[in-house]
Amino acid sequence: MDDKIQPTEAVVTSQNATEGETITTLIKPQHRKLHDSNVTFEEYHYYAQKTRREEDSCSENPTQGWRSVISWGRSSNRPSAQDEAVVQTGPVISAKTSTTKVQTKFDISDKEWTNASRAFRTASWGACFYLITTDILGPFGVAYSLGTLGWGPGIALYTVFGFLAGYSGYLVWRVFLGVDSYEFPARNYGDLGFRTWGRTARHITNFAQALAVLLILGQITIQYGQNISSVSRYRLCYVVCPVLFVCTGFCLSQIRTLKAYGLVANLAVWLNMLVIFISMGVIANSPPNYKIAVLGSAGSAVDPSTITPDAAGNYPSVMHYGGLPSNSLVGSINGLLSGVLAYAGVQLFVEFLAEMRRPRDFLKAMWGAQMFIYTVYLVYGCFIYHFQGQYSFYPSYQGVSAYGWQTAGNMLSLLAALICAGLYGNIGVKVFYNSVLADAFNLPSLTSKMGKILYAAIVPVWWMIAFIIAAAIPDFGGFVSVISASLLLTLTYTMPPLFALGYDMQRNAIRPSIGEGFDVNTGRVLRNETTVQRLVRGYFSGGYLQVAINIWHTIYALASLSMCGLGMYAAVQGLIDAFEIHQLNAFSCKSPLNLDA
Repeated sequence: MDDKIQPTEAVVTSQNATEGETITTLIKPQHRKLHDSNVTFEEYHYYAQKTRREEDSCSENPTQGWRSVISWGRSSNRPSAQDEAVVQTGPVISAKTSTTKVQTKFDISDKEWTNASRAFRTASWGACFYLITTDILGPFGVAYSLGTLGWGPGIALYTVFGFLAGYSGYLVWRVFLGVDSYEFPARNYGDLGFRTWGRTARHITNFAQALAVLLILGQITIQYGQNISSVSRYRLCYVVCPVLFVCTGFCLSQIRTLKAYGLVANLAVWLNMLVIFISMGVIANSPPNYKIAVLGSAGSAVDPSTITPDAAGNYPSVMHYGGLPSNSLVGSINGLLSGVLAYAGVQLFVEFLAEMRRPRDFLKAMWGAQMFIYTVYLVYGCFIYHFQGQYSFYPSYQGVSAYGWQTAGNMLSLLAALICAGLYGNIGVKVFYNSVLADAFNLPSLTSKMGKILYAAIVPVWWMIAFIIAAAIPDFGGFVSVISASLLLTLTYTMPPLFALGYDMQRNAIRPSIGEGFDVNTGRVLRNETTVQRLVRGYFSGGYLQVAINIWHTIYALASLSMCGLGMYAAVQGLIDAFEIHQLNAFSCKSPLNLDA
């Protein structure tokens, strides 16, 4: 087959070279569109290798004290408004004039472009450790999962899911290092899909991520609408409770920048830890909340007879399963899916990596956070399951029988949830705006005046959608299963191996020995085969170990997709069973937790 020379774009000449720079006749990174399909994998990979070499040769090690860590985003080393404009929108404010006229992208030199990108990268691995634990820490469903799975399968599956979530994070890290650069910075999860599989993969990834964040917001609204209902002792009409949470939440989400949350955003972790210690102490010295167990306990999911009182009103004693309960496979799968939610933070790792001075150090933060989270989950979950057995409720702090302590847990977790929901609302609207609306309708940047107005208008609509979901599906455990099975499994366990597979196939398809690859001097890419031929050859190239890794990633992705199908079946069946209970009605004044009405 004849050689095919693919130029990256038409030839142009830069008009603004600074001292010490070389003018070359090719389309430079700063002259391209944000997501330009003409930029090939070879070009992304070339500049990524260049950036990694520069990072490795840099002797400066970013350090951050505890004040910087707990107030992420308030560093004096944060990028300036000029740097932000250069990287995100292309134009830059001229420093040579007293006007605020915006120059075109073709006036930006190579040095200005890369320096603006470097200015965004200030975080240390310690700051990322804190951010990961802030994002994922939420162990209030672990005891419920153990109750639906039994001691052995529950601990084993939590261990496997935790390790595989860490492995998925490792794959995201490896692909990021191979396609991110100062010239072409990767900013979000969809960028990995775009640079490994193309435009369609980016759109699918961005849509799935935006929808997942929206549904998680709905899940939070469900959980803490019930909190408010319980605290009010069901005096408030139930449908009003999520409305109160939503009204407060979308006010918080009007804070447009994440750094404005500052210290208060990290308060959520410590509030959750306080709820953990309070609930452990109270549960160890009081009986389970028998009355509420019929709604969201492990027994209600796998065997309702184990939580049904006899004619005298006496409840069965606490029991445990050593192995998988045989009564309800659907209930066990739904319990397993709550474990998926516990580890579902991988899709946000790219945002953390994009702000690191040394992305190679991310593994220390990621594995350290995974071990911390895993330890907290298992210790807390096993403790609650030991004392409450089949009565273990989801969320666990509502399984406390003493009303005063239950209210304390509800209020503390409510404050943490408002912070968390504000962040998820902020992130969700930004992902939806930048990755969906901006692409489809060419909307202005969020840094512009019109972008800020549109953001403020979209936030209440976003929260209203979450409210509708919350009011329509008050079955908390069932809704968590739907989110986990439909989206979180895919984002956490399917997409990372697919991205890694696409990256390895394209990387191994390049044959430098015959001149293939990106020529930085001419801006051209040489390929000798069709796309399909290159991908097939790339799949079976790189040596026996690499081929085995490719096969493993294929199996890993297909297995997680199979689990998505099985999980959706169990989740939908669980919701059907839940809605057969009379009190679970959408938009009702009666609280789903109030069994006396």
